[in-house]
Amino acid sequence: MLKNLHRSLSVFGLLVIMAVATLLFHPDWRNVSEWHLLSWLQERQEEHTGLGVELDAIERVTAANPSHLPKEQANLTQWLSKKYRVAPEPIGAIVAQAYETGRKVRLEPTLILAVMAIESGFNPFAQSPVGAQGLMQVMTKVHSEKYEHFGGKLAAFDPLSNLRVGTKVLVDCIAKAGSIEGGLRQYLGTTSNDDGGYTAKVLQEQERMRDAAKGQIKIQVALK
Repeated sequence: MLKNLHRSLSVFGLLVIMAVATLLFHPDWRNVSEWHLLSWLQERQEEHTGLGVELDAIERVTAANPSHLPKEQANLTQWLSKKYRVAPEPIGAIVAQAYETGRKVRLEPTLILAVMAIESGFNPFAQSPVGAQGLMQVMTKVHSEKYEHFGGKLAAFDPLSNLRVGTKVLVDCIAKAGSIEGGLRQYLGTTSNDDGGYTAKVLQEQERMRDAAKGQIKIQVALK
């Protein structure tokens, strides 16, 4: 009996060695095996928790740890988070992107963020009655070609894509109008000086953001 057990273990060990060798010399077979194993584990996890499993979901999250941002951006992130009642992590990613994009197009990041604040209150899923969408309320139908670089017009609801497209539209408006004030009115969709106070609201919010970034406004009193 002991001899049979040893023989069985030897056969099992040989099979394991052959399986490992096969996977090592056939990487495509290994990939298939890994995929089947991962699928099996995901199915077991879903049965156990009642939740679908997407291990790559974290890669699609728009968020950043505010403590990892430069001090000015971290200050502004915390201020915006309190004022607009949104989580600091996604706001941190938006602030960081505004600074990066603003540097590239030579536009103050606080102006980008101020437009965003007035347009959508930092709601990435906002839509106006006329079809302006996302954080910066870009008219997606009008600027659909700009979203082609981001995979299509549904990227209007991706915060960072919307920010970059909206900034491009804003820069074009400012260049065409010859001034920030005129550019903001064009961004709103009017050339009239009577813009319902829109330009003044954006510029006032920008000034508050500048102070917040410098730490000159206490977070506790950051009220709308």
